Amino acid sequence: MDSRTDSRFDTYATQGAGITVQRALELPGLRSGLPEILAGAERLGRTVRWVHAGEVPNIASLLKGGELLLTTGYGLGTRPAEQRAFVRTLAERGIAALVIELGPRFTRLPATLVETARATGLPLVQLHREVPFVAVTEEIHTEIVNGHYALLQRAEEVHRRCTEALLGGGGVPQVLGILADFGGNPVFLETTDGRLLYAAGSGPEGADPLQVWEGLRGPHKDAPPPAGSVLVDVPGGGPGPGSVRARLVLLPVRGPLAPVHRIAAERAAGILAVVLMQARQEEELAARGRGDFLTDLAEGRIAAEDAPAQARVLGFKPGGGPLLPVVMRLADGLAGTDGTGTGGSGGNGGGWAVLARAVGEELAALGVPVLFGVRPVEGRVPLLLGLRAEAERPAVADRVAAALRAGVERAGIQRPGARQPVVVVGPAGDWAAASTGLKHAAETATAAQGLTDRPWYDARSLDIDLLLWRLRDHPDLAAFVERAIGPLREHDRRSRPPLLPTLETYLAHAGRKAETARELHLNRQTLYNRLARIGELLGTDLDDPQTVLALSLALRARRHVA
Repeated sequence: MDSRTDSRFDTYATQGAGITVQRALELPGLRSGLPEILAGAERLGRTVRWVHAGEVPNIASLLKGGELLLTTGYGLGTRPAEQRAFVRTLAERGIAALVIELGPRFTRLPATLVETARATGLPLVQLHREVPFVAVTEEIHTEIVNGHYALLQRAEEVHRRCTEALLGGGGVPQVLGILADFGGNPVFLETTDGRLLYAAGSGPEGADPLQVWEGLRGPHKDAPPPAGSVLVDVPGGGPGPGSVRARLVLLPVRGPLAPVHRIAAERAAGILAVVLMQARQEEELAARGRGDFLTDLAEGRIAAEDAPAQARVLGFKPGGGPLLPVVMRLADGLAGTDGTGTGGSGGNGGGWAVLARAVGEELAALGVPVLFGVRPVEGRVPLLLGLRAEAERPAVADRVAAALRAGVERAGIQRPGARQPVVVVGPAGDWAAASTGLKHAAETATAAQGLTDRPWYDARSLDIDLLLWRLRDHPDLAAFVERAIGPLREHDRRSRPPLLPTLETYLAHAGRKAETARELHLNRQTLYNRLARIGELLGTDLDDPQTVLALSLALRARRHVA
């Protein structure tokens, strides 16, 4: 590649797919016509997209903009008004320059023509010698085509470097770094909803790219990006041919971006699609592997004395403190959690991989060792955490539950109106306790479906619910529920106001009427009337401890029976 080609590469990188008016005038064809610039000398850096020759008055209607127009002037008209209109329409059309060859029509260009070109900022050039327009057109078109090829070569070079980086063991950060170096501007990879995944490059005066993103994109995800930005979709987010997994964003904060940068970004997007797909598969496989280990531990298929060594292979090194078992159970109605790993009916391709990544990133901020897995078939997310002391259990449980729910929200797999996932925390202990604790928490998380939403449940506080869940298919449980609260259920199907919510609230407050009335927003006499009606329908005394116990059990059991 000679020095002239190198300089052309620089020109095409900044000007895009074309050449400048100045460059066109320097080519042999136009240079042989002794060109004289009469107007628009300050705008010779305009890009020439194409060349057109013509001699008709309405030629502007045949142009798209960006052309260099060659003419001998026969279509300009003879009157000043016609000549002014001719130049104005060309300027409005956005042509790159007007080149007029002197000869039989004009030996010198009219002053009206020159003044109008100056007023509109249109570059106007007169040729003092005759030139073959066909040769000029071919020459400039060849230069433009070469420019396109040069753009593709530069973009292909970026593609080659990105491919080599991946073959050398690199990933998304390396690809973005190559693209940022090439464009001289920061590069960002965002989710389709505008959340930042990766950043590379630097902003003005070496500013951190995260500062640039926060200033220009973070608070303005729904607004168009700054003028001159490059946005390229990374394909493959779902089953459809037009699906999008992520978005590349190049921001022109250190210098302008040219078409070659968009071409390079499009090449890089294809590579990123493969990288993200592979990474997502690897993440899901790894998360499933950890989930299988935790499940085998819970089911006793791995002995407690063998578990630490296997956990270390999976990257879990908890230290000498107690282990805390936690299980999250995803509620029915979540998109992309049908257990197939392909998104299910929700259309969220790879939902478990997305969930694994999102939850993993949230848990990384905890500052404690975490072994995190997924079990798509059961809709469960089991975890083990290494505590320094058992006293940490409540605080760590709070943070883990918040991280798990935030991960579900970030993964975008929860359908509108679906119940929140249930998080159950077992007791802290050694590896043997962790084995039984995981099993207990997993069963309890299933039994807790439908309970009043809380950030997390202590597994030990739900033992009654777990017992009732285990008896869910026994006909005696359904018969017990019907005997205890059947009349109320029948009343609520037929009449208003419903009385079951009143009874539930009354029992939840241990029979304290004032608190019950406040929560139900009732005056006390109305509450007394409802409680009297409940006692009448059930034929029981709500002040009797045995009656209260039976009703409490029946209300908890009704979630598990048809």
